[in-house]
Amino acid sequence: MKPNFVFSLLITPLFLLTLHSNANTATYIIHMNKSFSPKVFTTHHEWFKSTINSLKSKTLLLDDHDYQSHKKLVYTYDNAMYGFSAVLSSNELETLNNIDGFVAAYQDRTATIDTTHTFEFLSLDSPSGLWHASNFGDDIIVGVIDSGVWPESQSFKDHGMTKKIPNKWKGTCESGQEFNTSMCNFKLIGARYFNKGVIASNPNVTSIYMNSARDIVGHGTHTSSTVAGNYVNGASYFGYAKGVARGIAPKARLAMYKVIWEEGLLASDVLAGMDQAIIDGVDVISISMGFDDAPLYEDPIAIASFAAMEKGIVVSSSAGNAGPDLGTLHNGIPWLITVAAGTVDRTFGTLVLGNGQNIIGWTLFPSNATIVENLPLVHNNTLSSCNSMKLLSQLYKQAIILCDDDSISNPRSVFDQINLVAETGVLGAIFVSDNPDLIDLGNVYSPIIVIKPKDAQSVIKYAKSNKNPTASIKFQQTFVGINPAPAAAHYSSRGPSHYFPWILKPDIMAPGSRVLAAYIPTKPSARIGTNVFLSNDYNFMSGTSMACPHASGVAALLKSTHPKWSAAAIRSALVTTANPMDNTQNPIRDNAYPSQYASPLAIGAGEIDPNRAMNPGLIYDATPQDYVNLLCALKYTKTQILTITRSSSYDCENPSFDLNYPSFIALYSNKTTSMVHKFKRTVTNVGNGAATYKAKVIQPKGCVVTVSPDILDFSYRNEKQSYYININIKYVVYKKKRVSFGDLVWIEDGGTHTVRSPIVVAPRGIIGF
Repeated sequence: MKPNFVFSLLITPLFLLTLHSNANTATYIIHMNKSFSPKVFTTHHEWFKSTINSLKSKTLLLDDHDYQSHKKLVYTYDNAMYGFSAVLSSNELETLNNIDGFVAAYQDRTATIDTTHTFEFLSLDSPSGLWHASNFGDDIIVGVIDSGVWPESQSFKDHGMTKKIPNKWKGTCESGQEFNTSMCNFKLIGARYFNKGVIASNPNVTSIYMNSARDIVGHGTHTSSTVAGNYVNGASYFGYAKGVARGIAPKARLAMYKVIWEEGLLASDVLAGMDQAIIDGVDVISISMGFDDAPLYEDPIAIASFAAMEKGIVVSSSAGNAGPDLGTLHNGIPWLITVAAGTVDRTFGTLVLGNGQNIIGWTLFPSNATIVENLPLVHNNTLSSCNSMKLLSQLYKQAIILCDDDSISNPRSVFDQINLVAETGVLGAIFVSDNPDLIDLGNVYSPIIVIKPKDAQSVIKYAKSNKNPTASIKFQQTFVGINPAPAAAHYSSRGPSHYFPWILKPDIMAPGSRVLAAYIPTKPSARIGTNVFLSNDYNFMSGTSMACPHASGVAALLKSTHPKWSAAAIRSALVTTANPMDNTQNPIRDNAYPSQYASPLAIGAGEIDPNRAMNPGLIYDATPQDYVNLLCALKYTKTQILTITRSSSYDCENPSFDLNYPSFIALYSNKTTSMVHKFKRTVTNVGNGAATYKAKVIQPKGCVVTVSPDILDFSYRNEKQSYYININIKYVVYKKKRVSFGDLVWIEDGGTHTVRSPIVVAPRGIIGF
């Protein structure tokens, strides 16, 4: 029987799971030291199973019946981390703490989960760009950690794919409920599912609904088709955005690891999925979810992505959807890519006045059967408040009503108006709003259009100055090139990371609002009125969950073009070539604060620029030991570091705050009158040969930034050179507690390459630190 469960289509659905009713029993993730594994055991699984069984004889509080019903080995891990997850009582956990090889344990936790045009918006269709240089990501394998996949979608057909799967692939297509192995092909080469953590942590779950890799949520189908979906002609959302759908890396292979269930989303399952992806041989991991309020040594994504990074696997993750407040970002992890969400230069629908004036607006009403044409246009003080069911009902099939903008007194008024109009069945309505919540996330349930306040005055003037004003609403129209775009999406979580603020996050921004991608046909993607639900094979969704697979796809293209680059090198290329300007050639704005330019805490270095990332000029590389050196400098304990690295081979002999990162953040205390932050960086010349770069600094307000040396001369390709940057924070910054930002740009003589690194100066108080 299907459980009663509600999941939001838009962004950030939060799964809440209750632990065992026994307050002393819960699911724990246990980290073990591999060097302590007894030689008598041939596999890690045998050792961990024996360890669990040994607890029985050492724990006397439970009788055999209680013991068997409560204790259970859930997963064993050997790649993403070294250890296991199990259901344990508090007494058993205490006993486990004293076993040789025990490193750390923490309770399982829940997570939040955060196209036909976006490839053009990112200029991937350039004949000399990254698409062609990478052969569209041919034979790169992307592992997607998500809610599953709808294998019948046209986006996952394998036409045009080479008929030989890469030898590095060790995965499989796992059969299950309504999913058999024949559903995989040369595009979708793998599908697995992981739900033992959900089952172990909730005794009320007696069976899993759709116990297979099949997607019943829609999230995983959408993200996986965004990153590497195949070409699909005529894809659209009920006629909107009609065109050829394709993923960012359309020739890459896909492998789905389902960890999101209607019954919950737990760390132990995420770890198991990422562990398997590493074993299977993926090149890129795309994960559009995150764990809030988790330090690195308890964050399964941080732990698993460290293991992936060691093996050269690029991990791309979503920043979260808790914006626009600062310090709300998750996945602020130094060794992966953290992606913010931006808007796209596209809108839909037109308002046509009787005098011939055309106003481009926004609508996604999903029906072409409704004709809203040459109807009387009504605007008066009584009706246009659009808050009376009785008065609006009188207009049914009679007119188009222009609803007044009441956003100053009630920012949510337009949502109330739209819902009321849908309930009354008014034939047509015009709403006035520039609320980004509506444009990015709102739904349309009736024949309406939204126009901007700047356009409303001409409509009102026409309605009042004509005896018989009329209007028409044109649906299923698509307009691109709308400006300004991109802008920072208001919902996108802002940095810095609460648990790791010493690295500037997010790294980059990618399209995240109203992204069209494949969807599941069993779940409504549109509604008309109050009780008519429609499904569609492609759907618009918004969130950093949608931005992340764009970056994952570009990372796959770069991996194909530069197969020897490390994960850090690929991230560096994306960051230093990102575009901070919108399509009006002005700095990207912040949709949450329209009068302000977006700070790097909202957009990172800027909008991802795939073609420039292919040839960045200089890169900032980093080794696993470099990340450990940072953890050591931050006084992480030996146990905490071992939890992340799984190996005692790393040391703390050279602790350093100078992680070779392609951006800078300087945190200051309000108690100090002056402060100087000094950073060292090393860049590698990946250009064609000898080159000279000169430093240019865009100074953050209230700061003086100096670079030494300010000229870097390279004699050959792959040569490394180091420089120092000093950020002197002045009193005015402290006094106003402001966030200030600028750039360091290395410009090659001749202008072939510009290598830009954002600089942020911020008070510690913005994250309660």
